[in-house]
Amino acid sequence: MSFEALWYRLEKALNRSDRSRGGRPPYDCVLMFKIPVLQALYNLSDDQAEFQIRDRLSFMRFLDMGLSDKAPDARTIWLFRELLTEAGAIAKLFAVFEAWLKETGYLAISGQIVDASLIPAPRQRYTAAEKAAIKGRQDGGGDLAR
Repeated sequence: MSFEALWYRLEKALNRSDRSRGGRPPYDCVLMFKIPVLQALYNLSDDQAEFQIRDRLSFMRFLDMGLSDKAPDARTIWLFRELLTEAGAIAKLFAVFEAWLKETGYLAISGQIVDASLIPAPRQRYTAAEKAAIKGRQDGGGDLAR
């Protein structure tokens, strides 16, 4: 099974209109289901998910999106989750997904996204007297207060 195997279940749960009244076409339901998966793994809010999808190539790759594809906004993510919740399908879909992960030998463990920003920090240097005092204390004698 893959995510695409969930397509029928997702379409059935969403019960989307036939689009005869027009409007913007909806995002693919499998792509939209992958977003709550990412949110669960990385503990992301809807706004954070929107930002990370636009920012991280790994997220775009997981969602099968290209660099020029438009990412769903936070409101679209929220509405999708609400539709699945109202249909009573989100727990069932996650259960099917989790069972598939276990069958294939994967274990879903939540993670953290780490910000790797580098910031300057003041250098911490001891004076010669402070070094001697520290060394004296380690040898069993001396006191820094003197």
